Amino acid sequence: MSGSVLFDAPGPRARARNQVMTAITVLVAIAVIGYVVFQLWAKDQLQPDKWKPFLTSNLWTTYILPGVEGTLTAAAVSIVLALALGLLLGVGRMAPIPPIRWICAVIVEFFRAVPVLIMMLFAYFLYATYDMFPSKHLALAGVITGLTLYNGAVIAEIVRAGINSLPRGQQEAAWSLGMTWTQTMRMIQLPQAITAMLPVLVSQLVVVLKDTAIGYQITFVEMVRQGQNIGSAYQNILPALIVIALLMISVNFALSVLATRIERRLRRSSRGPAPLEAEAVEQEGAPGAQVLHVQRD
Repeated sequence: MSGSVLFDAPGPRARARNQVMTAITVLVAIAVIGYVVFQLWAKDQLQPDKWKPFLTSNLWTTYILPGVEGTLTAAAVSIVLALALGLLLGVGRMAPIPPIRWICAVIVEFFRAVPVLIMMLFAYFLYATYDMFPSKHLALAGVITGLTLYNGAVIAEIVRAGINSLPRGQQEAAWSLGMTWTQTMRMIQLPQAITAMLPVLVSQLVVVLKDTAIGYQITFVEMVRQGQNIGSAYQNILPALIVIALLMISVNFALSVLATRIERRLRRSSRGPAPLEAEAVEQEGAPGAQVLHVQRD
């Protein structure tokens, strides 16, 4: 049986009409792009002399490299702290002790509701008022604090959703073997949940990297701000933003590739232990005969 389950297969006339509409759409898109490029060229935004400053080392050492360093530093520290905070809050929201669940839930919901920029501004002025960091690191500390708190709360919900998606039989089998809630979470549920939710985590980590650009509001030196500074200094704002956009895309792509490799490695390692490294323990007297594989140390 051929055809789609959502709609009937188009006939000859419908296919011809779709091809005509597709061709018209492509031509309109090419015309719009050509018009925009022509206008930018006419206004001297794409002329060769606008790109010449990028061939000098002074521009890179003065503007671009400090921006790249600031972006990567803030993103790397924020990612590590947000992952740690997200794991802690996500597991805490599922703890068997009600006060811990309530406290973690309040923290998660609060920081998810507050905009990242507000948290950056608040942290920046708080640190400046009480002189908690050197003046040259105040903006960096404010950016890291805002990104960590917001993304930590989001990752906590990702962790909780990943753990809740696991079959409940695994938890029951672990408890039948006498394992505590902490042991079950640490040895069985959390490793599987992290592997399952890794694609979503990667998307959130890319968001962390892009959100470092918000730090320009508190004078943080990052890539987008430096691109604007280049445009102001050399009167080539569009080429500067194009170069910065390409750099951001390259960094995000590298992060996605790295995370994909880590995901594949985790999935290969979680296919199951070797026969000599594991033993199957069958729960006797329970319907369904649940089996739990326990990795030997």
